[in-house]
Parts: sequence; structure tokens; C-alpha cells
Amino acid sequence: MSTYAAPLRDMQFAIAGFAGLEGIAALPGCGEVNAELVEVVLTEAGKFAQGVLDPLNRVGDVEGARWQDGVVTAPPGFAEAYRRFTEGGWNGIGADPAYGGQGLPHCLSMPLQEMWNSANMAFCLCPMLTTGVQEALLHHGSQDLLDRYMARLVSGEWSGTMNLTEPQAGSDLSAVRSSATPEGDHYRIRGTKIYITWGEHDMAANIVHLVLARLPDAPEGVKGISLFVVPKFLPDAEGKPGARNDVRCVSIENKLGIHGSPTCVLAYGDGPGAIGYLVGEPHRGLEYMFTMMNHARLGVGMEGIALAERAYQHALEYARTRVQGRAIGQRSGDRVTIIHHPDVRRMLLTMKAQTEAMRALGYFAAGQLDRARRHSDAAQRARHQARLDLLTPVVKGWCTETAVEVASLGVQVHGGMGFIEETGAAQYLRDARISTIYEGTTGIQANDLIGRKVGAEKGETAFALIAEMRQLDAPLAAAGPACEAQRQALGAAVTALERATQWLVDHYRARPEAAAAVAVPYLKLFGAVAGGWLMARASLLAAQQLDQPGADRAFLKAKQATARFYLEHLLPQAAAHADTVTGGADAVLALDPAAF
Repeated sequence: MSTYAAPLRDMQFAIAGFAGLEGIAALPGCGEVNAELVEVVLTEAGKFAQGVLDPLNRVGDVEGARWQDGVVTAPPGFAEAYRRFTEGGWNGIGADPAYGGQGLPHCLSMPLQEMWNSANMAFCLCPMLTTGVQEALLHHGSQDLLDRYMARLVSGEWSGTMNLTEPQAGSDLSAVRSSATPEGDHYRIRGTKIYITWGEHDMAANIVHLVLARLPDAPEGVKGISLFVVPKFLPDAEGKPGARNDVRCVSIENKLGIHGSPTCVLAYGDGPGAIGYLVGEPHRGLEYMFTMMNHARLGVGMEGIALAERAYQHALEYARTRVQGRAIGQRSGDRVTIIHHPDVRRMLLTMKAQTEAMRALGYFAAGQLDRARRHSDAAQRARHQARLDLLTPVVKGWCTETAVEVASLGVQVHGGMGFIEETGAAQYLRDARISTIYEGTTGIQANDLIGRKVGAEKGETAFALIAEMRQLDAPLAAAGPACEAQRQALGAAVTALERATQWLVDHYRARPEAAAAVAVPYLKLFGAVAGGWLMARASLLAAQQLDQPGADRAFLKAKQATARFYLEHLLPQAAAHADTVTGGADAVLALDPAAF
């Protein structure tokens, strides 16, 4: 088994170059954020990820979480790791200082999420969801709810969950049936929720559930859903966990991966009804929950990046140590490690290039989030928010789909040994598979992209970003013949994206079914081209830094080579996605459902 090592150099490169650290440092509340702070925080987080979380990853996969008579026990070592995680202040790294958080920008907190997920995704899901609950309450909760719950959620003393799905509803939240009956200053919640990650466990003193339910007078559909805080234990007069609420875990799921993370079925109201407290106004629950979901979607995108990085590291170590065959063209002499074989190098470069492109896009989105939240100018906040809204489904959908491809290549690098559980390569593929489903499947992300983010605004934000991508043509041309093939590849890919975007704008309202039929290819196209744009920027940045005193020449040369591989080897596939978008809808719709 390999040992995870946080890719600190590439993270710092991406934070500075793509999130835009210098610009973020000038934002209100970020005056102390600089390259030195980033290095210190990343280094310490990397030590925790490697020394504490990574050794438990295999334990969690093999042992799994356990359920017995409604009690869920985390895998061995998880509770102690969680205690150390919260005592170290990691749970509140980006949280509001008013509630005990450190208030660091997302361009720094999201790379930490990458580390935690690379080291142990099953563990990381617990604090990630807790952060999402904080987001929802901070934006929509009453002062009373904030006073009762926020400080303990920020510290990690209490964890949080998101309760949307029900057995009959799935992704169709308009079919939610859980009920909320008024009773004095609270409500009685009854119903069943499924797929609740870390919905019951023994790591935190209390669990704060955010639950979607309907009031007695609620209208049908999504407009009739309200949001409630339902704690596992009702806080007493001193704010400590008091009486047990009427919510219990009736089972946990037997899953393909992330065995260390309990996925729970929660029953509310088997007795008198679970006590819950309304968040915000009635019937606006889904709107409020989307605050948490959009934050979580970026977090799930980081899961994809993280698992791709971990699968790559694991495959790289195996390729460096596995001796098999002679070098191509050699008929005698010593056998070599498989990293010397060209096709293994192709697979490793594919894994490396895709992971670095995903990281660049994820950190770029984090920088947009910081500017949307903190910029002093309202117009600038709105511009960055629009770009963040556009990129969120791309980061979530493209990064997770690509992570599955990368993890699958990791198995392939191992050959037959990759199919054997003991080597560990299969776990990353199994764990990555859920990331394309979490917080809305890839199809849901793609429909959001072509609908709310492109079709509804006639491509305004998308075309503005495409125009910015085109501005890189001149610097690439100035870089000379060495970058000419990359310049041509990027130019063709940006043109393909522009063509596909225009097709969607022209057809979204006139032929919505046709637009939906090619939504996923469009999402993949957008991700691949945005990744290519940022990799081209990375190549130019690396060239500039090579001339600086004390430059890390090995890293920068590798960055240039990896960017070249992405642009010349992977990015040309964008044209095929664009052709599918502009010409493939009718083929999807040609076969009648009855004929399948």
C-alpha cells in the first residue's frame, strides 16, 4: 500500500495562479492571507492527512461502520481521529470567526478538503456535511438557531447532516411526504429519510439534522417544502445535549464503497414525533437547502479531484517498483520497472494531467467564490457569483466523472493485481463511483448547466468566459514554435465550446428535450475545455517562473510537459463532444421508450 503525500507544490501553484491569491489577499477580511500562511497551513494539514487519516482509510474500507439496535459505531480509530481533527481547529478553518471559526478564504479551505478526501474520503464526508449545515443556518437561520447550534457545529463538537431523500421520492423532491405539525414554538416531524451520510455515529456528542418536510397547509410540489433543524439530542438550558429526540437509525446501507461512512435510514416520529425548529420562512425549504447543496456540490467536486490524486499516487508508486519485461526495443539485459514502458507512461500522464486540470478548475472556482462573497463592489460580487454559478455543476460533474476514469486507469496500471483488493487500487475506483451521484447525478448537474446557467441567460456568462479563454491566444503565439501546437489545440477546443454553447442557446427553449439529450456531453465539453485553458495558463506561468531566482526547475518543467500532454493528447477530444452536442440529440430520441 502506498502512503498519501499532499501535492503541496502543485496546490500552492494552483492557489496562486488560478484562485488568484494576490487578488484574494486584497479582499476585505483577507489581509493576513499570503503565500507564507498558505504554505504553513497546507504543510500542517498535509501532515495530519498523511499521519492520521490515511492510515485509517484501509481500516474503514475493510472494517466499515457497524449498526446494532439503532446504534452506529464508526470504524476503529475514526472517533479518535475526529477528536484530533476538531481539537486541531480543522473543522472551523473557513467558518465565521463570530462563532469560533478562523475565517480563512475558500481558496485555502477547499484545498484542505482535497487533502482530507485523498487521505480518507469516508471520514471527510462527516465534517464536509457539517460545514454545509453551517452555511445553510448562517444564511437562513434565526438568531436563536445560530446561538444554539453554530458554535458547536463550527468546533465540530456537534456534526450535521442533510435530509432530503425519501424512499418514494429519490431525486424528485416534489414527492417528499415527511410532515411537520406545529406545536407551540416547535414542530413535530414524522417521516423516513434515506441515504443520510453520517446520519448516526459515535464520533460527535450530538448530530444536527437539516430535514425537509411539509406543513399541514403546504401546497403540492417543491413550493410546499419547509426546512427544519432536528437535533439528535435536544439542547438543555445550558446548550448541552439533553433528552433524546424521536429520531433513530433503523439501518445502514451495504455499499459498493466508502464503507467507513455510515449511510443511514432515519425514522422520524415512531413515537410522539421528533421535535424540529423551522429554518427561515415556511415553504422555502428547498430554496434554503440549495445553499447547502451548492456548497456541497463544490465539495463533491473536490472529492473527485482528491480521489484522482490518490489513485494516481498509488499507481505511480506501483509503476516505479513493479519490475516486468525489458524496455521496448531491448532483447536482452535486465528487466525494468513498468514506468519505462510507453503505454504505462501514457496512462500515468493521463492521470496526472487530468488531475492537475481538475485541480486548476476547482481552485479557480474557489477563487470566484471568495470574490463573490467578499468583494467590496456589488457589481463585481454579482459577476463572480454568476461565474461561480456557471462553474459549480461543471466542477461537480466533470471532476467526478473524470475521477472515475482516472481511478479506473489506476487499476489498469496495476494490471491483474489491480483487480485484487489487497493492492488497494480497487478501493479508489469503488469510492470514486459515488461522487458522480452525490448531490445530484451528472445528468442533474448537466441539466442545471444548460438550463439555469446557459439557457436561461442566453449564454451571457458562458460566452464571457469563452471570450476570456480566447485572450490566451496571443500569449501562446508569443511563446513561439514550442507552444504552437498547444495554441492551435486550445483555439480549436474553445471554438468547439462556443459552437456547442450557441447551439444550446438556440435550441434550449424551442427543443428542450433535444437540449437535455446532449446536456452531459456539453458538461464534459465545458470541463475539458476549461481545464485545457487553465493548463495552457499553467504552461505560460511555469515558463515565467523558470527565469526567477531559486526556481523549482524540476516541478516547472514537469508542469510544462504535463500541460503539453493535456493540450495535445487529451483536449482534441473536445471536438467530438461538440459534434455530439450539435448533432447527436436526434439519435438519443430516435428509439421510443417502448422499444428498449
